[in-house]
Amino acid sequence: MKFFIDTANLEQIRKAHELGVLDGVTTNPSLMAKENIRGTENCNRHYVEICNIVEGDVSAEVIATDFEGMVREGEVLAALHPRIVVKLPCTAAGIRAVKYFAAKDIRTNCTLVFSVGQALLAAKAGATYVSPFVGRLDDISEDGVALVVPS
Repeated sequence: MKFFIDTANLEQIRKAHELGVLDGVTTNPSLMAKENIRGTENCNRHYVEICNIVEGDVSAEVIATDFEGMVREGEVLAALHPRIVVKLPCTAAGIRAVKYFAAKDIRTNCTLVFSVGQALLAAKAGATYVSPFVGRLDDISEDGVALVVPS
């Protein structure tokens, strides 16, 4: 099992790292905004700061919703640091981008996964990680854990 913290807060990341059990970080533009980090350059600099704290993978999410934009942003993110994993949405364009990056040996994390079928599509496309939205399913009175631990 791997333990990833979902935040852009450097203090939280440092504390989790100090526990000695942190395998990596997942973050996204919303979490960056919560930390008052805005603008592409500032976000990219922050991703590198996170990579300098942890020894594991750091998922950095694209903002684009179209394939070309995802590829463009993802290539920039992947070039920032060897531990960056490009985080892509589980949409038709996102799955296509996962396949594109897999062919280039660029690691990906497919997010916004709400079903086993979506997780299988992401895996088939070559995603390194799949991020199911367990909490969001729970929020709408669905059994989110059932997505990752079927009964």
